[in-house]
Amino acid sequence: MVIYEGAADYPTIDRWWDIIEKYGVTILYTSPTAIRMFMRYGEEWLAKHDLSSLELLGSVGEPINPEAWQWYYQNIGWEMCPVVDTWWQTETGGIMISPAPGIEPLPLKPGSATLPLPGVDASVVDASGKELPPCQTGYLVIKKPWPGMLLDIYGNSERYNDSYWSRFPGMYYSGDFAMRDLDGYFWMLGRADEVLKVAGHRLGTAEIESAVVSHPAVAEVATTSQPDVVKGQAIVLFIILKKGKSPSDTLRKDIIKHIRQAIGPVATPSEIYFVPSLPKTRSGKIMRRVLKAVASGESIGDITTLDDKTSVDEVKRAYQSLKKAKRGLDGELDRR
Repeated sequence: MVIYEGAADYPTIDRWWDIIEKYGVTILYTSPTAIRMFMRYGEEWLAKHDLSSLELLGSVGEPINPEAWQWYYQNIGWEMCPVVDTWWQTETGGIMISPAPGIEPLPLKPGSATLPLPGVDASVVDASGKELPPCQTGYLVIKKPWPGMLLDIYGNSERYNDSYWSRFPGMYYSGDFAMRDLDGYFWMLGRADEVLKVAGHRLGTAEIESAVVSHPAVAEVATTSQPDVVKGQAIVLFIILKKGKSPSDTLRKDIIKHIRQAIGPVATPSEIYFVPSLPKTRSGKIMRRVLKAVASGESIGDITTLDDKTSVDEVKRAYQSLKKAKRGLDGELDRR
C-alpha cells in the first residue's frame, strides 16, 4: 500500500501516475469524481508515464457513468485491467455488490456494479417493499443478514431501527436508488433522497449526470434542484467543461438537446451553470447539498469537510452572474 499526503492534482495533475510508475502500484481504487477530473485534462499526462504495473482498477463512493468507466478502462488500464465497480457502505462493513475477478470472472458492463457477492441477497423494491421486475427503478435493499453488518448505533438504538429497518420491515434499507437489468446486473442510481421528482417523474441524479457527461464537451457535472410551482422540482446543472471548451449559449442549448435525446423532455434542465470547480469533500464526493442551497437561495450550512472552500464561491459567482444576465434579458423583453 502506498500512502501519500496532499491532493491528487498537486503539484501537477500527473501526481498519481508518477506514484504508480515509481512504486509499481498494482491496484488503483478511486472515485468516479476523480476519474472525471482526470478526463478533463485529456490523455497527454498519462502518456508521460508507464502504468503497466497496474493489474486491477477499482471504483467506489458513487455510481460510475459508462463514459468514465470506458475512459478508465482504456486510458489507465490500457484495456488489460478489469474495472471493479464496488457498492458498499460504512454500515455494511464490506463490499456487497461488485465483480469478483478472484472468484469468477464476469462479463463487465460499463456503469454496472454487476452482481451481489456470494451470500449477499440484494433486491430492488418499490415504495411498498414489493420486489420490482427487471429494468424498473426502486430502492436497494438487503433481504438477509450478512457478516460484518452493523448491529446498532452506539447509545441510539431507536435511530438504528428507524434508519435501516423500519422503512421495509425485515429488510435492510440502504437509502440508495437502483435498477436491475435483464441479466440481473445492478445499476446504482444515487441516493434515494437525491432522486428528483419532476412533473410527476422520478429521475436519479446519477441517471441525469451520466447523460450529461456523455456530451463531448462536458468533463464533470453535478445535478441538483430548486422548487418549481409547476413541476414541483426543476433540474439545475453545474457543469465543468473539458480543457479547450468555452461556455456559450450555443453550447448550453446543445447540452439540453443532448439530454432530451438521451433521457427525454422530462429531464430538460431549467438552469445550467458553467463553473471551474465543484464543492467536494476531502474524499472526493460532490457536496450536493451545497449546490442545492446555492440554487435555492438557502443557507449552505457546515462545510468543514470541504476540500476546497473557494469552489463554493465559484459556484455562487456563476449562479449570480447567470441570474443577473437573465434578469437583464427579462427586462429587455418586458420593454419590448
